[in-house]
Amino acid sequence: MEFDTDKIDDATLALLYLTLHDRTRAWKGHDWDTLDRLHDKGLIGNPAGKVKSVVFTDQGLTRAKQLFETMFAKKKT
Repeated sequence: MEFDTDKIDDATLALLYLTLHDRTRAWKGHDWDTLDRLHDKGLIGNPAGKVKSVVFTDQGLTRAKQLFETMFAKKKT
């Protein structure tokens, strides 16, 4: 089966937002290939290294918040 890596990247970015701390950092316990793609797209800082979190870029933080709210917010009834 082929995967739509853009959809995977969007879901991962939204989940990174779930673990947001210190205003721009998120825990990086996700697939390394996906984190590398997010870095290549300019949405997070370099995920390589011993630090257990990544830094969102301004663009990445805005996109992550938007995706998180779209994917996970409860609909008002």
